[in-house]
Amino acid sequence: MLLAMPDRTVMQPPEAAAGAQLKLLNEYQRDFPLITRPFARIARETGLDEHQVLTTLDEWRGNGTVSRVGPVFAPRRIGASTLAALKAPPRILDDIAEMVSMHAEVNHNYAREHEWNLWFVVTAPDAVSVARVLRQIRRDTGCEVIALPLRSEYHIDLGFDLVHGHRTTARAPRVPMRPVDMSVEQSRLLKALQGGLPLVSRPFASVAHRIGVNERTVLDQIKAWGDEGVIKRFGVVVRHHELGYRANAMCVWNVPDALVEAMGARLAGVERVNLCYRRERAGSEWPYNLYCMLHGKDRDEVRERWEQLRSDCGLRDYASAVLFSTKRFKQCGAHYAREVAHA
Repeated sequence: MLLAMPDRTVMQPPEAAAGAQLKLLNEYQRDFPLITRPFARIARETGLDEHQVLTTLDEWRGNGTVSRVGPVFAPRRIGASTLAALKAPPRILDDIAEMVSMHAEVNHNYAREHEWNLWFVVTAPDAVSVARVLRQIRRDTGCEVIALPLRSEYHIDLGFDLVHGHRTTARAPRVPMRPVDMSVEQSRLLKALQGGLPLVSRPFASVAHRIGVNERTVLDQIKAWGDEGVIKRFGVVVRHHELGYRANAMCVWNVPDALVEAMGARLAGVERVNLCYRRERAGSEWPYNLYCMLHGKDRDEVRERWEQLRSDCGLRDYASAVLFSTKRFKQCGAHYAREVAHA
């Protein structure tokens, strides 16, 4: 994919500009500068200027290459969420998907190749709200719905290396991660951040103005949330499909409960496994409990990687399935609460 800038802003030879843009996209998926003028620092480090950085990010956000610039919150530290699936009649799948996507609490919604053919994530302030949304979806669509809450997370999403295909390796904490209680001020900050930073020279000052606090309070709280694991990473959130990773598969296994933690840890250690976690089963309707996500340039690449995983991780003896995504209906940041109105 060509990561082009508007002609009037390209002040360098094309090769240098492309290299700077790739660095901007690749190296700031995490460790985003938590300072007064973060985009000015990024500009110095990439060889662009601040206007170019802001214009490029805004262009990428507009064409879907970038979802947002901001925090990725840990789902079990704030609010409540669940992966869910339903069986939609294929002839009206798009209509059913539209009904599901209309819910603000749904932040991901994909069609996948399986009898359970529509997969979505519901995120809300609490478990009661999640259950309410699922009931509404069942009622409105007339489809059977299964909920698959997270039990254990083995690999934390810290971005993806677009140059070499490597990831930043991290392990989820091996102790239970308890939800945090937020003050009114913290809740307002959460609401202001969940959709991403405004692309302006002083984004944290802009956020602070929206919620009626000072800029230092915003920066200190974001840093504290990072230290506490409430924020998994802060930076550029990319969309794999727009960057050429057009094959997306959810791989699942039915592993005995006594073995799933060890198997999950082993699977999470494999390069190019994007997300790895354990979820509750849904009885005989959905017996799988171990999940990972694989992305690749094409289906053959993903299937080859899946076969290698089954062999290398000792998973060949367990029932499994590979669910390729066929259509993306919705993908955005999780909204744990309603947005704060602009001041």
